[in-house]
Amino acid sequence: MFEWGSKHAPQWNTISISGYHIREAGATAAQELAFTLADGFTYVERGIARGLAVDDFAPRLSYFWDIHNDFFEEIAKLRAARRIWARHMKERYGAKDPRSWMMRFHSQTAGVTLTAQQPMNNIVRVAYQAMAAVLGGTQSLHTNSMDETLALPTEHAVQVALRTQQVLAFESGVPNVIDPLGGSYYVEKLTDDLEREAEALFGEVDRGGGVVRGLETGWFQRKIAESAARQQWEIEQRRRLVVGVNEFETHGEELTIPLLQIDEAAAREQAAKLARLRQTRDGAVCERNLAALRSAAKGSENVVPFILQCARSYCTLYEIRRALEDVFGAYREPVFF
Repeated sequence: MFEWGSKHAPQWNTISISGYHIREAGATAAQELAFTLADGFTYVERGIARGLAVDDFAPRLSYFWDIHNDFFEEIAKLRAARRIWARHMKERYGAKDPRSWMMRFHSQTAGVTLTAQQPMNNIVRVAYQAMAAVLGGTQSLHTNSMDETLALPTEHAVQVALRTQQVLAFESGVPNVIDPLGGSYYVEKLTDDLEREAEALFGEVDRGGGVVRGLETGWFQRKIAESAARQQWEIEQRRRLVVGVNEFETHGEELTIPLLQIDEAAAREQAAKLARLRQTRDGAVCERNLAALRSAAKGSENVVPFILQCARSYCTLYEIRRALEDVFGAYREPVFF
């Protein structure tokens, strides 16, 4: 992707290195920061090992962060992420282009913090999470809808989430200055603390054999599971208060909100479309292109042109993935309990 993108789609972000799923699974802010950046550094190392110049692909790498409840911690996390990325790219990987030092990133408010109880409270949660993302320097933002813990969002809920962003953008003034909390003794200390904790976790990852080895052995999964269990215990013991869940409850007075109902006919219609596609496409061409993809994957050729050729002949995503699995195998979650 890095190789092909740098030559054929130089303005395209070739990858989104995600911390969102890590945090949603129960990681702490420091773990999300460290594990996501460790992933990013591993991608950089794989690109360099492929023979690519770091400045040819690093400017188009992007990140995706989860914005949780602790307002100042989330701002500090984003500030620490930018500092760590810039330092490692310059000092560790020898990047010379200033664009390689800049961390481009998207943020999304934390789905895991939304509650089924008193769902209107989620509007408040999303609003201040979104403000933390903006104050932390996000370049793009997704605000969750208040009903997403219950169902796919309704149009009304989506509009409220959109208006939350628009009020921030056009009324609050917070996007009008870069790093507005820089210099705050509290935010600076939090930033320093998170940066130190992340660097310590990088050492643990390295001592465990790196990111890929950590995934294969279940090390990352264990660390995240431990943090998730701790957070759940704190909620159950009321050491961590969740408004409307373990404090300020309204038993028997829960507000009900309209939920989106998806017509099951939509699934049947999509299945029928897929069946028609399989009947009308040229099956022989599909098989040839899938065979060419497998052959390329077995060697050192860049597989992206072969993937594109499969897509142009209407091979399905499943078929393309299966062809690659035939060569590389499929990931299976390690059993570590």
